[in-house]
Amino acid sequence: MARILVFSTETISDPGIDFAGISHLSYPSSVDVISVPCSSGIHPDWVILALKSGYDGVFIAADGEDCPYLRDCTERTAELVRQVQEKLQEIGENPRRVRMAAICSVCGEAFVNHIRQFEKTLDEIKSA
Repeated sequence: MARILVFSTETISDPGIDFAGISHLSYPSSVDVISVPCSSGIHPDWVILALKSGYDGVFIAADGEDCPYLRDCTERTAELVRQVQEKLQEIGENPRRVRMAAICSVCGEAFVNHIRQFEKTLDEIKSA
């Protein structure tokens, strides 16, 4: 079972993840969630540190178009992911260990599907 760290936004994706639990949708118990105000404020070093600390992957649950702080939040977060993936490639790690998707406040099922697919990807990476 892959260990996944999720960075989730307090106002939009946290409720979506909570909705998955309320709806009794199951996802791996090896998922840990850290809430942040805005996904674009995640520092690339935090993602690298999580991977170096034993997480198999990092999933960033972004607000998408619904970010209450920045209109270009999605673009900023995508740039953050690109930077981290580039850095991973430079140090010989698989860039697919980092993934981002917009998760809205009622996207419990979408969150679970993203996490299950991400876990499969991470398992493939580990077995390669």
